[in-house]
Amino acid sequence: MKTPPGDGSRLRALLIAPGTRKSPAAMALILLVLLPTALLLGWWGIEDLSEALTYTGRITGAILILVAALSLLGSVAVVDHWGRNVFPYSGMVALIGTVAALLTNTMLLLETFRDGDSTLYRVLLSLLTAGSAWAALTVWRTSVVIPSPKRVAAAVVVSSALAVANFGYQHLYQPSQHSARPLVNVTVGKPVLSKDRKKFVVPVDIKIENRSDVGFYVLGTEFHAMGERVTLSRTDRPREQWRADAKTFREFYVQRPLSRKEVYQPGQLVSAQPWMPFGNWIEANDAFVTQTVVQLPIDTPYDQLALYASAQLARKDRLGLDQVEMKGYSWGEGKVPQWVKKDKNLDSVAYRGRVYENNSVDRHTMDPRYATVYWQFGAHGAFLLASITRGDEENRIPSIAERHEMVNRYGLVTAETGPIKRTLWDIKKQG
Repeated sequence: MKTPPGDGSRLRALLIAPGTRKSPAAMALILLVLLPTALLLGWWGIEDLSEALTYTGRITGAILILVAALSLLGSVAVVDHWGRNVFPYSGMVALIGTVAALLTNTMLLLETFRDGDSTLYRVLLSLLTAGSAWAALTVWRTSVVIPSPKRVAAAVVVSSALAVANFGYQHLYQPSQHSARPLVNVTVGKPVLSKDRKKFVVPVDIKIENRSDVGFYVLGTEFHAMGERVTLSRTDRPREQWRADAKTFREFYVQRPLSRKEVYQPGQLVSAQPWMPFGNWIEANDAFVTQTVVQLPIDTPYDQLALYASAQLARKDRLGLDQVEMKGYSWGEGKVPQWVKKDKNLDSVAYRGRVYENNSVDRHTMDPRYATVYWQFGAHGAFLLASITRGDEENRIPSIAERHEMVNRYGLVTAETGPIKRTLWDIKKQG
């Protein structure tokens, strides 16, 4: 006489035993899962297939469309499997459709919780994931006929692995890569004396060269020239003064060698300007060149010029960018965050443009982001600050970890050069 199975065996038998009664309510609930899944995945898939910024994004779109088609086909198969059973393998097709919906909904749910801000889509995808899991289990328990089950299982495993690998590459691995970096170069021409010999100009060529295979949006650019005086001591400077000089190297605008004779004096800003339109772009393997001039009186007190140029860039395969426009300034009634106004020695002009994510999943599940660039200048230099945040977070200073995540996600790059030194003694002799 056989011993009755224990509670664990009964539960297992209940879960996997075929022949479960096909109730109309169960069929309706399965359709209530598969049809919204097909609609959502088809919508996002078509957007990705036509608008994604990367090749892998287009592949993801094709996969989403394929799963949407499987979900629709699975819906038809469910109706047949629960009804007349005209097609002998309708149960298998229904099972494949529900399993495909389960895997895809699960991956989208994980992505939404990892990066998404939308509570609506978190709730919706949670319901669809739970519903598709229940639907797959329900279909499995209804005497599904699977010809060559090993081959079918192998096909499902391989296709699922490819889908997971593509999704992981698109949403996890690729955003962490940050290797492409354009180069900025400054070339100083020969100073030209005016006809009245009272002033002169120094021509400066600025070139940005993109040798990578990806394009970049130009969030902002700046060029500035510092006038420097060179004062020499008759005797060697004490070692304590060298040490004091070394402590200032942490400051961006202080770049000079330690010297036994030269007594450092802070440079003074003599010229500053953007050199490329904000929001423009530079394509892969392309270059952009412009020229500006620095004008000074012939009796200038400066002995040399120190020239700097920089650009804040973002990868075109990581985001889309609307027109970048001036948003405000730090003086008077200008509207910029308080932390920008905190340093009274610097003035700031803010530029902002709407950012679009590089795939449809993030575009729908994330709150709108904005690229903001602060062009700051003062008596001792000029520089750029760039960030990409939600519109309501511009007044908050992000943590180091948050900034690293932002930089990696959108491929933010700072390309800079300088100081490029040019002595003025030769031209001042002609005055």
